[in-house]
Amino acid sequence: MARILIVEDEANLAKGIRFNLELEGYEVEVVDDGLTALARLTDPAAPALDLVILDVMLPGLDGLSIAERVRAAGNFTPVLMLTAKSLPEDVVQGLESGADDYLPKPFELTVLLARVRGLLRRREWTRGGAAESTRVGEAVVDFRNFEVQAHGAVHQLTLLEATLLKLLVQNAGRVVSKGEILEKVWNLSPDTETRAVDNFIMRLRRYLEPDPRTPKHLQTVRGAGYRLVVT
Repeated sequence: MARILIVEDEANLAKGIRFNLELEGYEVEVVDDGLTALARLTDPAAPALDLVILDVMLPGLDGLSIAERVRAAGNFTPVLMLTAKSLPEDVVQGLESGADDYLPKPFELTVLLARVRGLLRRREWTRGGAAESTRVGEAVVDFRNFEVQAHGAVHQLTLLEATLLKLLVQNAGRVVSKGEILEKVWNLSPDTETRAVDNFIMRLRRYLEPDPRTPKHLQTVRGAGYRLVVT
């Protein structure tokens, strides 16, 4: 049974989300301010969470700052971010802060529940399948534990990083376009103008490459996309 934390200061909205999630069989916790949410998410003694539903506008500390601090602290629980802002640049800002999905307000509860199921499935998809452990050059990618072991270090992957890397592994040797990545990893239109993909590619290179400045395995094919060479 998945455990979900709702971080939302609108009491009626939080109550409605909780009610519907519990009907689906999830265990649910609710907090209504940013500082309490940050304390819960960084408490090593607290029960593990499978998903966080995080509002952007919160008293005490905003959702973007919470996501950034939680990721910096090494917590990579999937985050579904809720916000009244829906411009593409707002979506990208939310994703780059560490969120794994983004839902503008107002929304239908059926849409929220579908996003929750999708994130939980994506987490299991990333961990499962034939490529649970894959070697890329000297690096070993462990999709079950969301880790890359390379060059004497262990790097923890976020859900988005793991999803992007698994997409590239599954298409090793083939050029994967930025548009395909935006659709399959970010659920965005392939025409979205953003540097998010490039930034994530740079992060993966820091994990995989002996010298990220001269990548041998995660190559840019100018004007076409990216290609992963695993040997």
